[in-house]
Amino acid sequence: MPKKLPNVKQVIAVSSAKGGVGKSTVAANLAMALQLEGYQVGVLDADLYGPSQPLIFGVSEQRPDVDANGKMSPIMAHGLALMSIGFHLQREDSALIWRGAQLNSALEKLLFDTNWPALDYLVVDLPPGTGDIQLSLSQQVAVAGALVVSTPQELALLDAKKGLKMLHQLQIPVLGVVENMNMFICPQCGHEEHLFGHDAAQLMSLQYLVNFLGSLPLDKRIQQGDESGVPFVLAHPDDKISGIFREMTRKVVAIVDQNTRDASPVVPQTAEQLQVHEIKWNI
Repeated sequence: MPKKLPNVKQVIAVSSAKGGVGKSTVAANLAMALQLEGYQVGVLDADLYGPSQPLIFGVSEQRPDVDANGKMSPIMAHGLALMSIGFHLQREDSALIWRGAQLNSALEKLLFDTNWPALDYLVVDLPPGTGDIQLSLSQQVAVAGALVVSTPQELALLDAKKGLKMLHQLQIPVLGVVENMNMFICPQCGHEEHLFGHDAAQLMSLQYLVNFLGSLPLDKRIQQGDESGVPFVLAHPDDKISGIFREMTRKVVAIVDQNTRDASPVVPQTAEQLQVHEIKWNI
């Protein structure tokens, strides 16, 4: 059975079944927007193979204190409590070559051996794909729901649909879909160009009967925020894009609150209970 994290009221996961769609950026700005809305927020970087949150929040060089009981103090960044495997790597380019059991053990330690302060929300940045970490999270901790991030490209949407089905199988409520990089706005003339198509993720949300949380443009300043250590919504609080992030955040809070009121006990499935598709190789 999943356990309740001490001091944490709600856990929200940010998911994408495909890498490179801006999931970590969305997770960081969602967390920052939650704080700007007045909530106490933490971020767990569960993307163990490719941790990004220390860089996004500008704390890559910091290391957590560890007490006599092996409990870690989260790194504080812009008022948020942050924990990541990235803080425990000797170098930024160190590669983790771990099997599933090691990943699961590391996730459990980051979750339960961190002295989280009193938090309204813990935002979990999941790795791409539909693998061990997603399954372990659903079995180790009660998750209030997950966002699915995609771009409008058909290849990204194919994986996003798999991600949606994975969340349903794991009995994690889908809070909604975010369409990232919906359009490029020329900084010189203001011309809008849909480089990767547009609105396909919104159509997917209608197809799968889940909430559509909104669309985000492709804007160089968002990438600059990732690399400067100051998430976009903090660096540009009055910008239209920050308004989109904050509106998404309000929707997420409302959906989580409604789900909490309507909730009935859910027993997460084990790996053996999940539907497994046998692949027969034609070799």
